[in-house]
Amino acid sequence: MQKFLLTGHVLRFDGVDDPDCPAWIDSDGAVLIDGGHIAAVGAAPALRAAHPMAQEVAYGAHLICPGFVDAHVHYPQTAIIASWGKQLIDWLNTYTFPEEARFSDPEYATAIAQTYLRLTRAAGTTTVCSFCTIHPESVDAFFTAAQQAGQRVVAGKTCMDRNAPDDLRDTAQSGYDDSRALADRWHGVDRLSYAITPRFSPTSTRDQLAALGALWAERPDLLMQTHLSEQLPEIDWVRGLFPDARDYLDTYEQFGLLGARGLYGHAIHLTPREQSRLAEMGAAVVHCPTSNTFIGSGLFDYTGLSARGIRVGLATDTGGGSSFSMLRTMAAAYEIAQLRGQSLHPARLMHMATAGSADALHVGDKIGTLAAGFEADIAVLNLSSTPAIAQRAANAQDIWDLVFATIMMGDDRAIADLWIGGRRTGTD
Repeated sequence: MQKFLLTGHVLRFDGVDDPDCPAWIDSDGAVLIDGGHIAAVGAAPALRAAHPMAQEVAYGAHLICPGFVDAHVHYPQTAIIASWGKQLIDWLNTYTFPEEARFSDPEYATAIAQTYLRLTRAAGTTTVCSFCTIHPESVDAFFTAAQQAGQRVVAGKTCMDRNAPDDLRDTAQSGYDDSRALADRWHGVDRLSYAITPRFSPTSTRDQLAALGALWAERPDLLMQTHLSEQLPEIDWVRGLFPDARDYLDTYEQFGLLGARGLYGHAIHLTPREQSRLAEMGAAVVHCPTSNTFIGSGLFDYTGLSARGIRVGLATDTGGGSSFSMLRTMAAAYEIAQLRGQSLHPARLMHMATAGSADALHVGDKIGTLAAGFEADIAVLNLSSTPAIAQRAANAQDIWDLVFATIMMGDDRAIADLWIGGRRTGTD
């Protein structure tokens, strides 16, 4: 099998002790790909000498980095991204639910799944964790499309048995049965993983939450994804629906839906108890900055939650998020941190979008880092992709200046190349 040696600037996370700048860049680095995995990472001259038969792909001044990992998305909302003017509950009722009802049609689900994955690959994203709809067909379509592309994805059937339109409600029993059957069919096949997926506690009865908690107890190898404390009116709604709960997180915890393999999207308005319990359980929260600003949800406290030892992933949250690009998502995360008086180094932003999100998804030993033995999911960034970025790059003081300009101003034009599972796919 042909080996490939990718040479250029290489983003690395090894050998760094600075939590504020958890990466370094080897300006004459190389990544050796053998089959679907990374065989070695190191200095380009040494790896050239050690592997003279490898085909070199010289990227020059481009940055070779892990493929981006998007830890919280809704692929069924692809067609309604950037819909005008609503906050969360109105946005769901006006745009999301009518669109998700269309996913009972397998052909439509397949078309959107293929479109979504193509758009994300064009943006340098190689792994996503997605909500589907209540329809098992929507899960089958997404996993099939990802399998054909060779991508690593996590997904699950969204379960809702109340406070949703009639054509988007299942039951406690069917939510359990469908989720179990889909997990049996897809989890662990190729690069696919299943996540138990209650949308959020307002759209699930106590019986459904209990049923999904029972499924998670039976299948602790699965992930569980949901939403938590996104908006203040939502929290008030939850308080009215669960008057006996200590807080929003408790509406999951009391039904067995709090655990180390739990992913809690948004998590903006957390109480001290919720923060403590998330840290104690080793659960992950997922920062969705473009969504939080677009829908007017609030300012996520990345620095504070990280200091509590809570694992944090980064996500576009499309279609509530307004971009498919993790570059734009990193820029929004920087801007939100600034509004909280926090300044995130570009190395921290790149870590959040790769290794940090991979760790939140419990695949940090497989993807998100350029290191020997890891799966060869690699994005290559052009650090002068537009005239505006190029003129800034010409005045950069160091390599991090270059990277930061691309984070703040870049989009899909910055993706010079893409490798998925050791296969050079380009940006489709």
